[in-house]
Amino acid sequence: MTQDVSDAVATAFREEWGRVVAALIGTTGDWDLAEECAQEAFASALKTWPRDGVPRRPGAWLTTVARNRALDRLRRSAAEAAKLREVAALAPADDPGQDDDSGIRDDRLRLMFTCCHPALPLEARVALTLRTLAGLTTAEIARAFLVPEPTMAKRLVRAKNKIRHAGIPYRVPPSHLLPERVVGVLAVLYLLFNEGYAASTGADLVRQGLCAEAIRLARALAGLMPDEPEALGLLALMLLHDARRAARVDAAGDLVTLEDQDRARWERAEIDEGAGVLDAALRRGRPGPYQLQAAIAACHATAPDAAATDWAEIALLYWQLGELMPSPVVELNRAVAVAMSQGPAAGLELVAAIEDTGALAGYYLLPATRADLLRRLGRRAEAAASYRAARDLAATDAERRYLDRRLAETTNPS
Repeated sequence: MTQDVSDAVATAFREEWGRVVAALIGTTGDWDLAEECAQEAFASALKTWPRDGVPRRPGAWLTTVARNRALDRLRRSAAEAAKLREVAALAPADDPGQDDDSGIRDDRLRLMFTCCHPALPLEARVALTLRTLAGLTTAEIARAFLVPEPTMAKRLVRAKNKIRHAGIPYRVPPSHLLPERVVGVLAVLYLLFNEGYAASTGADLVRQGLCAEAIRLARALAGLMPDEPEALGLLALMLLHDARRAARVDAAGDLVTLEDQDRARWERAEIDEGAGVLDAALRRGRPGPYQLQAAIAACHATAPDAAATDWAEIALLYWQLGELMPSPVVELNRAVAVAMSQGPAAGLELVAAIEDTGALAGYYLLPATRADLLRRLGRRAEAAASYRAARDLAATDAERRYLDRRLAETTNPS
């Protein structure tokens, strides 16, 4: 297999997995069958595309192959005869490769609302959607929730079983039921974007396809619920972060910290759009966690240079965020803001308090933050030990290279 074909299959998986699975769930109603047949379609692509070439519309090709596999499975089961007739009626009569793919996009939104049914625990709603919609591995989702992989695997199985046994319908609910699901849908989009913006594993820090898909879905949700300020807040947050994406890594793919980024590479139009969306959200007078995070992002994005950043305002916003959404990660971010506004010693005190709770054990940014503050205080030996601890916990190559550079600077100061 050529590298070009291998890359095409990998790209198709990142961009099309959720659409293929959503389309199959929509026609079969069987989550496990949908995932299995989608996997078989991608396996078939690995065998067929090197011989026949990459199809013009990989997503349509994969959906057709996966649907045919599902139909074959159902035909082999006499007990599924009634469902087979239903699927045959739902399946398009012509080749989906010739049609507009907007129906598949609708399937993705439908899948989000199905997964986020209030009958499921919130964490299960979010995890199941990330697994099915984005194709994230169980290990990636477990890291996002800071739980062991076997624990997350059991939660995913329980969630699918609950949907199956409770007969939860695969559809976007009527408008009066949207508010009870919006918290879960927003959490899904937030974590989907985060996985794209700061990948939890692999060689690349940024997974651009996931970021773009999260923003597309956030726009769709904001259009569906234009009076929901948190939907606008999340869209603003994504836009303001995404505007800085190009400057987050250098030509070698290495991480560039916020203070060292070339702000000329930031997308000003995206920043302006994000700020405008945030203003629209705040005018509704119902501030929430996503609006506060967007306000923090706006402080960074609108500062002309790193020195002009209003760290005191950011620290206050993180305090307000912690009041609404208590989290050790929020506290860690507040510690950084306090360190930048009041000095590294003040921030280090807050970091020590977080460490004492044990809540972020295994989270690489905790020792990385401690290391940076110790470095700024000139306590190089302690900083080096913390950089080593952070490197051992980092999951991406870009993060490890960055920590290696910091460690070298600390142990061999010029």
